[in-house]
Amino acid sequence: MKKIKIFMGFDRPNRIPAYALTDSLLENSSIPIELIYLHRGTIEKIFTRPKGEYDSTEFSISRFLVPYLSNYEGWSLFIDNDMLVEGDVAELLELMTGDFTVKCAKHNQVVEGSTKFLGERQTSYNMKNWTSVMMFNNEKCKALTLAYVNKAHGLDLHQFKWLNDVEKEIGDIPIDWNYLCDVKSIGQENIFEPKLIHYTEGGPYFKATPNCEYADNWMKVYKRVNDYQVH
Repeated sequence: MKKIKIFMGFDRPNRIPAYALTDSLLENSSIPIELIYLHRGTIEKIFTRPKGEYDSTEFSISRFLVPYLSNYEGWSLFIDNDMLVEGDVAELLELMTGDFTVKCAKHNQVVEGSTKFLGERQTSYNMKNWTSVMMFNNEKCKALTLAYVNKAHGLDLHQFKWLNDVEKEIGDIPIDWNYLCDVKSIGQENIFEPKLIHYTEGGPYFKATPNCEYADNWMKVYKRVNDYQVH
């Protein structure tokens, strides 16, 4: 039976979103999921670079270790932790084909303001949020060596400077599989039932953003997880 391998960002100072996202994945998937958390503590022997001043989470850079951690074999999906999945990830498995090196939702985000969640610095750069959901064709990602990921400039990684030809090597993931909440992103104006909700500017798990877009969707999952009781 087919299965999908998913690497999820894990931020130890902010753990709850990853648990809610996990539940939403499992509740909506029609295929088995191989789920691997990018928990800093589990990869600290190989991921040695310190958190940079522009890194808003512990996995800002470690996401680019996915091909290495996959032994440069097959396809793997990476997703941020500040998300909720409402579609069937079997759809994403069907997109893991072709000669592309990586696939992502190609947002054209308009950055407004200088800060984001928890007061973290907001930066504007080309391809912003493209790397928040990525499909890696691992065999073609051998430029992402352990040494390179540990030393490369963050923007070089997030702007795909490790590719030879960005236009030819990056394929498309539908925008509704990475809907950016509460931001202006040209191309997602007509998406009313996103399959993956990305709480880009903070979700209801932060006191500062309880009324964010699609807050009720996240709270429904959170309640489902927390209503469980041991009998």
